[in-house]
Amino acid sequence: MRQVAMHAPGGRPQGAAPAMSGQHRAGVGIATLAALALALGACGDQARDGRSDPGAGAPAPLIGDGSEPTQVNPTPTDDGNDMQIHFTLGDHRFAATLDDSAAADDLLAQLPVTVHMTDHGGVEKTGPLPSPLSLDGQPDGADPDVGDLGYYAPGNDLVLYHGDQSYFPGIVVLGRLERGAAEQIARMDGPVTVTVEAG
Repeated sequence: MRQVAMHAPGGRPQGAAPAMSGQHRAGVGIATLAALALALGACGDQARDGRSDPGAGAPAPLIGDGSEPTQVNPTPTDDGNDMQIHFTLGDHRFAATLDDSAAADDLLAQLPVTVHMTDHGGVEKTGPLPSPLSLDGQPDGADPDVGDLGYYAPGNDLVLYHGDQSYFPGIVVLGRLERGAAEQIARMDGPVTVTVEAG
């Protein structure tokens, strides 16, 4: 099949670009090369400036440039919510760490306090506090471990667990005695007077 060129009214085939002289083509080529050289130069300047985005107006911060410490994997820090209290029983002094609870907050509010304790069942020392502690958020009872600091709500008693006490309704675990304290308390026969202080 023979192809027929369509001509526009001006005599040039329709859709064809106007013919350029050799001199005009050379000028266009030089202008293109100049624009390309300028673009490459700009990229080099941005790389030297530390800019990764051609549109960015300020250099990106460099890791390890000395302006501030760099921490890749921050280590979690203590939130500071743990509160320690101290017990003095004669010549013995030991610490306990309180749990975060309304009952523990109420105990802190009463300190310093002196509690007269008696041995109960060969597993705990118990003695009455001046005021009841809040039971908000507490279960009906607990199964304390040896070395726990507790509260027995029905008797309003502070409790130092030095033996194995099973689950019992009304027990609230307030915190934990420091290591070795339960053994020291277990060796104390009869009643004891305990001074409890914050900090």
